Amino acid sequence: MPRPLLPVCLAALTLPWTSGALIVPMPGWTPVGGDANYWTDASGNCLMREERHGQAFPRFGTPEEARAFALKLQGSLGRNVRNVVTQPVDRAGIWSVLAAYDFQEGGVNYRVSQLYLSDSGLLRTVTGSSAAQDAGTCVNEMRDFIRYLAD
Repeated sequence: MPRPLLPVCLAALTLPWTSGALIVPMPGWTPVGGDANYWTDASGNCLMREERHGQAFPRFGTPEEARAFALKLQGSLGRNVRNVVTQPVDRAGIWSVLAAYDFQEGGVNYRVSQLYLSDSGLLRTVTGSSAAQDAGTCVNEMRDFIRYLAD
């Protein structure tokens, strides 16, 4: 994996987006501050973001290609976040990579799910986060959306 990917991935957690909206999450979710790439559920316990990056990102045609990247990503992310798990996911015959990990900021632990997609050869991520101790209904809905529906 090219070295620049890790800073880009971590930046996806904190930087505002300027690209156009690409997803509309579940009913009841609303854009934060009018930004259609940054969504929250009605309780405010779950956040979801989408970002297009200018970085080249391959399109994986097989689960093996995606798995190889997933293992590299797991190693890279594991240097800065905890409990990293990655796996290939199928999007209508095009393979992407899903990562889940724990991230700490401001003394709060967050559980993050992040989908890595190739969008016309460029990296696009869909990131969902919630406080690690939050067991609200939004958490499973958000994770299922990222795992199965976001594309």
